[in-house]
Amino acid sequence: MSAQQRNTEQAGAYRGIDTWPDARILEALAEGQERAIAAVRKAIPAIAAAAGILAERLAAGGRLIYAGAGTSIRIGVQDGSELPATFGMKEEQIAYLIAGGRAAMFETLADAEDDEADGAAQARFCGAGDTMLAIAASGATPFTVSAAKRAREKGAFVIAVVNNPGSRLAAVTDLEILLESGPEVIAGSTRLGAGTAQKAALNLLSTLTHIRLGAVHDGFMVNVEAGNAKLRDRAAGIIARIAMVDGARAEQALAAAQGQVKPAVLLCAGAQSIAAAQQLLVGAKGNLRLAMSRLADA
Repeated sequence: MSAQQRNTEQAGAYRGIDTWPDARILEALAEGQERAIAAVRKAIPAIAAAAGILAERLAAGGRLIYAGAGTSIRIGVQDGSELPATFGMKEEQIAYLIAGGRAAMFETLADAEDDEADGAAQARFCGAGDTMLAIAASGATPFTVSAAKRAREKGAFVIAVVNNPGSRLAAVTDLEILLESGPEVIAGSTRLGAGTAQKAALNLLSTLTHIRLGAVHDGFMVNVEAGNAKLRDRAAGIIARIAMVDGARAEQALAAAQGQVKPAVLLCAGAQSIAAAQQLLVGAKGNLRLAMSRLADA
């Protein structure tokens, strides 16, 4: 698909936008963001399917690999870098294939996205248990297409996150999440509507994945890493609400559990020790609701 044919590259109904009043310009930009979110809603079935596959593969010890160039990979890195603190995901289960390397996160290395050889080279470590999220608004970024092809050859399951239908990237992957955010208000500036759609879709995908992996209970982040005073307070509050105990008891249990919310909740709920709580969690495969049910039935 040529740039002229890509929806994200088409000029919209914004001729003369640079002469408009500020409020009208901002309204147009806001409408573009709303179209992006509408595109994500249409993609919910594909996102749900991707989350089911990703959760299963992560539970089996596989890695989550984000691949892309420019804005797309910056959004991917933002999503992935939050997962350990938010959901307790192991750092070693997350990897990034970045066109131009880490420097491209902060510098404009535009030609790096054309480097097919680098895409294939960076994907050489992908394995059969891994899942790649190959992100490209155009769906045609040479680095990303090449990385996706190599990862799939190595046995990884590859998911395309694209904003244009009928793309080269989707054609070489196992599952497509198509976000038809349409023409940008500023033609081709895919950090706008396409970027918003990508960010929202990745939010949905990674969150649903970790709900399925037992990292969320009643809307609380029960795998949160209590690494600072704010997060310790948050963790204690979560324990107090779930176990229905006061703050002092929650803090005591959190300390005994060395900052882990789930065993602390079980301790407050009647587990005889942290070891017993951990055993319950192992038996429940990390699912706090199931562990609490078994504790209540014991």
